[in-house]
Amino acid sequence: MTLRDPSPPAAGEASGVAGRLRAALRLPVICSPMFLVSNPETVIAQCSSGLVGACPALNARPQPELDVWLRRIADGLEAYRQRYPDARVGPHAVNLVVKMGNERLQADLASCARYEVPLVISSLGAPTDIVRVVHGYGGLVFHDVTSVRHARRALEAGVDGLILVCAGAGGHAGALSPFALLSEVRAFYDGPLVLAGAITDGASIFAAEVMGADLVYMGTRFIATQESSAVPAYKRMLVDSAAADIVYTPHFSGIPANYLKPSIAAAGLDPDRLPAVDAAAVRAAGDRHKRWKDIWGAGQGVGGIDDILPTAALVDRLAAEYDAARVRWRTRLCADDGAGSSSNHRTAST
Repeated sequence: MTLRDPSPPAAGEASGVAGRLRAALRLPVICSPMFLVSNPETVIAQCSSGLVGACPALNARPQPELDVWLRRIADGLEAYRQRYPDARVGPHAVNLVVKMGNERLQADLASCARYEVPLVISSLGAPTDIVRVVHGYGGLVFHDVTSVRHARRALEAGVDGLILVCAGAGGHAGALSPFALLSEVRAFYDGPLVLAGAITDGASIFAAEVMGADLVYMGTRFIATQESSAVPAYKRMLVDSAAADIVYTPHFSGIPANYLKPSIAAAGLDPDRLPAVDAAAVRAAGDRHKRWKDIWGAGQGVGGIDDILPTAALVDRLAAEYDAARVRWRTRLCADDGAGSSSNHRTAST
């Protein structure tokens, strides 16, 4: 059975796309595809740890290198399955940027189709063509959105799930509270919702589920892992930073995003007084990553990052934190139920 299998679930099987995806994972986590950071090794490590591992297609350069990456990921995961046949191995994902100006989009989409990438994460544009191709080989498409309007447009294009990129997320984040955006989208959509925004520990993963999300999107925490391609100074800056060290600005890419203030200062700019820019002109120039490759993105959850770990060790910790949060919540609910029952009994007795 594939993740997108439309047939009715068997008895005892998780129902729907979200249920099947969650059942395939150790934790309900999709690791965000991070520009210049995610690579085949990060994806293999994340999937081997029971999460969805992801990378941007644009990280593989030149474009034909994407086929090399996808073959390496497929071979690496198959080798892991052969070595550990009882392990829960998550599916892998590739991010495709839809916006005008991405001249390699069709070639990247063809690469994903050749290797039948299980999950394609689309962003910054209408993913209609991506949905058609990916559904053609049985894959899923989840789309990044920052507003209800974007969510509705993505659903009209036929996507299988939405990634709500809320305030506090690293990189190109939205400005809405996760409470606001999640509740408004859930009011008209009962399919898979993935929540992004300052999620760095297991308790936050569980909290997102309590709010009504099916999975979470974690990026910044996985930059500070041994497998990521981030330079050592970037990883160390994450460990040394807190939420107050994040600035939200369209200055560098023409789209509002969260960056580490110390990296902006190191480039000779005042992060609190960035010059005004024509956002449309910046987007049209398309050379942000050449001019500002040392301006480092991060989410507001950096204050919860205290070390640089192998991915497997980090996931073990997240799982322990997640389980502890569930136990605490269950204990609290039982205590509240008990107190409520006692109170009702006393009221009825008087």
